Amino acid sequence: MSLYNIMVLAVYIFAFLAGLPANLLAFYTFQAKVRQKATPIEILLFNLTVSDVILLLFLPFKMVDSIYISTLFLMAISVERYLGVAYPIRYKLNRRPMYAVFASILFWFLACSHCSIIYVVELTVPDHNNETNPNSANASKCYESFSPNQLDILLPVRLELCITLFFLPFLITLFCYVNLVRILASLPNIHARRKKRAVGIAVATLLNFAICFAPFNISHIVGIIQNESPSWRVHALLLSTLSASMDPAIFYFSSTAIQQTLAKCFSSLGKCKYKKYKRKTEGGNCLLYTSFKEYKHSLIFWLDSLIGTLTSFDPYTVPIISHWLFVIILNLVES
Repeated sequence: MSLYNIMVLAVYIFAFLAGLPANLLAFYTFQAKVRQKATPIEILLFNLTVSDVILLLFLPFKMVDSIYISTLFLMAISVERYLGVAYPIRYKLNRRPMYAVFASILFWFLACSHCSIIYVVELTVPDHNNETNPNSANASKCYESFSPNQLDILLPVRLELCITLFFLPFLITLFCYVNLVRILASLPNIHARRKKRAVGIAVATLLNFAICFAPFNISHIVGIIQNESPSWRVHALLLSTLSASMDPAIFYFSSTAIQQTLAKCFSSLGKCKYKKYKRKTEGGNCLLYTSFKEYKHSLIFWLDSLIGTLTSFDPYTVPIISHWLFVIILNLVES
């Protein structure tokens, strides 16, 4: 097995193990809300969850459509949150869940129809390199492998995808979150916890755009300049699978329903372990934890020491991940 295949397998396993449980939990929470009385942002988050679950279940097939579905829904979530803060009265008067439903249908159609052009070209445009030998190994292609004849059509299409489905949503998202944080920071009567949540959503979303989606879309621009697909394009596509494991952070900061569901799961697990520990230690000379609250605080100290050890091996990635993990656990402890 080559080094690249090992790297692909490692990324897929990480994305699957880190993303699927969190996304299934989000799916369970949002589908219950949608079946009752959902808010527009919960409808948008539900669709983003569906996109992530599809991506995780079809990882070997590299669901490119999911990239642009995610960018559109992340943009819509940022617009919804910005309007709620910048124009609170007008937004509440005009907020309708059906608007979010129509927007969701439109986003799915835009992403799927744009990306389907790639598969149509592969099936309909002849590959002159393989006309002499239709049974050659090159006749079987994947998304990254196209003939020069096909690239003449696909490279402009990729550039259009990059502009309309990545850069435009990214600029709108950046505008909304920068102004959202600025407005909240200028309001003295807003609770500090809400301001932290807004910053958390903004950082998680912009990191998602920068790490998961930007490299692949930059390859579109490089491709149109060089008139060929860059060799590192396949590695950039691999990064996009990580978005499914980063989106749960957005779900957590965006939805109180997710926070409540996660708190219940965490509390049930913690109480179960606490009861087991209590049964084992009550007969001894001392009881280490005098309350469940103290038990949860001890978990944070244990996590702090663990992250300190991991940081010595990876001083760049671990602090970023651990920061948001600490924020989530501290919120659960306070609840």
